[in-house]
Amino acid sequence: MLETPANFSASTIFSPSVGTALTMLCFRDNELLVKAGGDAIYSTTSEEPQSDEIIVGYDDRSAYVTRRLVATFEAPPGARFANLRSLFGILPDDQVAIAGRALQLLEWDRTHQFCGVCATPTLREAHERARRCPKCSLSAYPRISPAMMCLVTRGSEILLARNVNFPPGRFSALAGFLEAGESVEDAIHREVREEVGIQVNDLRYVASQSWPFPHSLMIAFTAEYAGGTLTPNGHEIAEAGWFNKENLPQLPPKVSVARALIEATLARL
Repeated sequence: MLETPANFSASTIFSPSVGTALTMLCFRDNELLVKAGGDAIYSTTSEEPQSDEIIVGYDDRSAYVTRRLVATFEAPPGARFANLRSLFGILPDDQVAIAGRALQLLEWDRTHQFCGVCATPTLREAHERARRCPKCSLSAYPRISPAMMCLVTRGSEILLARNVNFPPGRFSALAGFLEAGESVEDAIHREVREEVGIQVNDLRYVASQSWPFPHSLMIAFTAEYAGGTLTPNGHEIAEAGWFNKENLPQLPPKVSVARALIEATLARL
């Protein structure tokens, strides 16, 4: 598990108290600098902390810092830039998780350079993960957007749907973002009804997963079919149907909580 330092000043991460190794995660836009094979982070180092670097955290092996490179930066020999999604299943899962956190922090830092109230340039706080306005004192914290995921069951069948943005042939569990004032359970009932026109009951929490595209938290449940006619809404869901173990369509990648949810549910049906 990645630990977060108590102090976020740039020099803290170079302290012996958080270990001697340093891993620098470099992004060009949303692409991570990795070794040519894509199976390891290509870490650059700096002798002195730079003002544009962001502390990600540390574990028993290394301290992790991230920075965004200019758009014209070319990968050095033996390295390449790759979209983080493309590295799933290639880069070790723990490094994907660290890189995902780094990417979310860079995006938060990029999009909160100015105060949302008075437009004054913001400053990074040293004692917490925040950017603070020196004029009106508004603090902006890294954004996390919670989203529900629900796999509906009906006897030995599961409900899978193809979002209009999915590759042809790929199906997954239903998902959607929470709205202001909703509980996760409220969102499940609303999203399932809005997307495919049915009702559900017996909601059961399964797992959650950080999804850094750009800053989601996927919260996965199962639910039982309770009634209604399956009717994809067309503008979000192109197709939906009931499937069993013998007639499964193309599923989401194994690194996603959606795939884990589907496989765990099928195993118990």
